[in-house]
Amino acid sequence: MKHLNRIPTQFSISMPLDETGMIGRECPEPDCESYFKIQPGTGLKGEGLPCHCPHCGHEAGQDKFYTKAQVEYAKSVVLNQVTGALLKDLKSLEFNHKPRGGFGIGLSMKVSGRATPVRQYQEPDLETEVVCDRCTLRYMIYGVFGFCPDCGIHNSLQILEKNFELIEKLLTIAEAQEASVLKHLIENALEDCVSAFDGFGRETCLVFSWKAHNPKKAADIRFQNIKGAAENVTEQFSICFEDALAPENWVKIQQAFQKRHLLAHKMGVIDEAYQKATGVAASSIGKRIYIAREEIHELLFGLRAIGAKLYRGLEAKS
Repeated sequence: MKHLNRIPTQFSISMPLDETGMIGRECPEPDCESYFKIQPGTGLKGEGLPCHCPHCGHEAGQDKFYTKAQVEYAKSVVLNQVTGALLKDLKSLEFNHKPRGGFGIGLSMKVSGRATPVRQYQEPDLETEVVCDRCTLRYMIYGVFGFCPDCGIHNSLQILEKNFELIEKLLTIAEAQEASVLKHLIENALEDCVSAFDGFGRETCLVFSWKAHNPKKAADIRFQNIKGAAENVTEQFSICFEDALAPENWVKIQQAFQKRHLLAHKMGVIDEAYQKATGVAASSIGKRIYIAREEIHELLFGLRAIGAKLYRGLEAKS
């Protein structure tokens, strides 16, 4: 059995990368088992570094995150080599003794078959690609938000900045459009600002809810009403949005959110509630609001400051 005896007692098997240079990973936590991908060679350097699940934050050794498909692939590689070696050894035992004499009996042994085939697999496509701005790991996840598999930082602030950068690019394009199109794009930009910040705020409060006075209530904080969100964040995390801005900037942010509320629920028409909240002339009731490009840029500036205040405050909070 010389071929079989040459088979090592331990195997080192390289997992194939997909066409983007990434390899799949699967969370070993039974209640999660989420799938994600990373690009080897990017991110942290060193031996024995842990891996973090982007979806639930579970931390374990890198060797705990192999996917089920990869485990089956590795098993099939081993079986392929073992069965291949066994077939070669059996082939060497083949014989064919022809019959002798008029009534002789002939004996022969013929080995047929093939080695167990290697089970191929394909890494699934994912929705969001991220390059961690702290450790430079390139990874892909389902959804939008997640923890970096290498350094463990949550990407909510990074995603917020990417959304804001996109809004700024769209505003630049909008400047070349005719007046009616420009107006529409600016209003859309306001909606996008609020939606991006609402998504960021919800995710951040959810991820850090365990640091809140009331985790369940903190996980349910919504950010489409910026004043109410600020009050809830102060109550739950003792972080004050207003500390990140000059008083006049905080007032402008609240006004921008109130305008967005009119766009979303009143077709942009000023009502009595908006008039009382902002102090505009009573004669404005029934008229459509006006939003300038500068208001969007001021809003982006303010929300960046508030977002950084919220995220870094929660990250540092013990």
